[in-house]
Amino acid sequence: MNTFILFAAGLAFLVGLAHSVFGEIMIFKRMRSGGIVPINGGKVIGEGHVRILWASWHVLTVFGWLVSSFLVWLAQPAARGVAPAWLLGAIAIAMLAGALFVLVGTKGRHPGWLGLLGVAVLTWLGQYA
Repeated sequence: MNTFILFAAGLAFLVGLAHSVFGEIMIFKRMRSGGIVPINGGKVIGEGHVRILWASWHVLTVFGWLVSSFLVWLAQPAARGVAPAWLLGAIAIAMLAGALFVLVGTKGRHPGWLGLLGVAVLTWLGQYA
């Protein structure tokens, strides 16, 4: 079992969980008017945009969990012979790109870039372990 990749999978899952939970608490709670899907964007964002923002927010979490499940599979010795060699590199690069977007976009004030960078580094190291 590749420990680097397994830890990357766990971290990717936790980043996704934190993303959805804190997004609901810190952002969408104030935009909700009683239903599950928030609709109140105030004077800036219309209802349709709030709805797709909420859906996209949680889709991103689901995609993170998908990557996490791939990493769990790739941590297994048997998977390494079946999976394309570039898959781990592609995951590492995608997570690194995500980390850079969050870092630049929030001027480093949002901690998500650290989690994504951690997944990228652990995945990259796991390629050579």
